[in-house]
Amino acid sequence: MTLEERLAKAAQYLREADGLLITAVAGMGVDSGLPDFRGAEGFWRAYPALQRQQLTFEDMTTARAQS
Repeated sequence: MTLEERLAKAAQYLREADGLLITAVAGMGVDSGLPDFRGAEGFWRAYPALQRQQLTFEDMTTARAQS
């Protein structure tokens, strides 16, 4: 199958799809400007209660926080 045929097939799949899920592997999202889960913004979006308490990802990963 030629590249042109493969691209046409991929375009057909996209046209017929009910939805599209795009994911990024580690590092790609950050390079694109998305917040890192371990960064303050990403962590706080996942755990807003910790943001209200002003706790960072680093705060939560200490031995003291585990007790």
